[in-house]
Amino acid sequence: MNIAIVGTGYVGLVSGACFAETGVNVTCVDVDEKKVERLNNGEIPIYEPGLDQLVQKNAKAGRLKFTTDLASILNDQEIVFSAVGTPPDEDGSADLKYVLQVAKTIGENLNRYLVVVTKSTVPVGTARKVRHTIEEELKKRGVDVPFDVASNPEFLKEGNAIKDFMSPDRVVVGVESEEAKKTLTKLYKPFLINNFRVIFMDIPSAEMTKYAANSMLATRISFMNDIANLCERVGADVNMVRAGIGSDTRIGRKFLYAGCGYGGSCFPKDVKALIKTADQNGYSMEVLKAVERVNERQKSVLFEKLQKAYQGESLKGKTIAMWGLSFKPETDDMRESTALVMIDKLLAAGCKVRVFDPIAMDECKRRIGDRVVYCRDMYDAVLDADAMLLLTEWKEFRLPTWGVVKKAMRRPLVIDGRNIFDTEEIEEYGFEYYCIGK
Repeated sequence: MNIAIVGTGYVGLVSGACFAETGVNVTCVDVDEKKVERLNNGEIPIYEPGLDQLVQKNAKAGRLKFTTDLASILNDQEIVFSAVGTPPDEDGSADLKYVLQVAKTIGENLNRYLVVVTKSTVPVGTARKVRHTIEEELKKRGVDVPFDVASNPEFLKEGNAIKDFMSPDRVVVGVESEEAKKTLTKLYKPFLINNFRVIFMDIPSAEMTKYAANSMLATRISFMNDIANLCERVGADVNMVRAGIGSDTRIGRKFLYAGCGYGGSCFPKDVKALIKTADQNGYSMEVLKAVERVNERQKSVLFEKLQKAYQGESLKGKTIAMWGLSFKPETDDMRESTALVMIDKLLAAGCKVRVFDPIAMDECKRRIGDRVVYCRDMYDAVLDADAMLLLTEWKEFRLPTWGVVKKAMRRPLVIDGRNIFDTEEIEEYGFEYYCIGK
């Protein structure tokens, strides 16, 4: 089976490598010539555990190829996935210009039946726009070529994407014809054999499912952060509250961890886009608007705790260490990360900021340059520090040698934005310790 995936970003490259692993012949397409050249040389432009080996293995086997020219390979494919970016527009809506450009190219070159699938996260109604764009281009050419559109949203977690793809909770596929369903069933046959759930539905429902899923997860995070902030004020422990409500099978334990705010490429963008979609259809998503407000406020909570620890004393001239820069572990992604908010606030207050992250140091430097001091490891970061802030729950941060940390710091003050440290242990070492929701 031959398929093409347009876009070699996070979704496109992971999807292409994983489909190739199931025996499909995959051609990944990107307009960025340098990126395609790097991929053809075995260089992976993004960080995802295990992805480099998977790409190199399937490229060597001839099942995974890379090109900049969609038109030249289009009519050899049974399916073309559109996995290009949909960045948020100024008003919060998803920008579909790249998605529709792919559709235009397909319409300009299509000569045989094809299933065109949106893999990018797109608002409800996008498939209709894709169909219209292809039809307009076919009309300009004076040809009548049959095709179908479909929606197949991704549910990949950064840092665990390959496992999520190969062993999915569910695969959601929106179709509008039996022919499209038959073609996509053939593609997903290896998953059906392994009894993974492939859920077929109409296209608008598939498009909505992705936004609804991410918005629900974001809601749980913001809800628990609101509860955590109240726990601090009434003397409760959010970890005990989480255990209590998580044992209710109607609620469950996942995504009930309090922290210093969510970030990344999906949750912030998708919450904004769903709010905008509702506004455009005459409805106000009041719960999601509150979710967004709570999250933005939560990104400042560590700075507020730092100010509280210094009891109103000026932070100017203080050295602050930060452990973690990426929005979550196992990725170098800093989009919408709390670290960026914290760096801005600390520098505005006149602090010197020393940072360490196992993976995201280069990404941070690309984003903000030399505004902070980049350290060789987590112990180097706390050298002469007046406080240490934990922002990302990397595994290597969980059991530091506290004696070394305390000796290195000017003031043994730890502010834990992810509640990963043991309160009794850290206080036994003589640290001042602040966390979330206690």
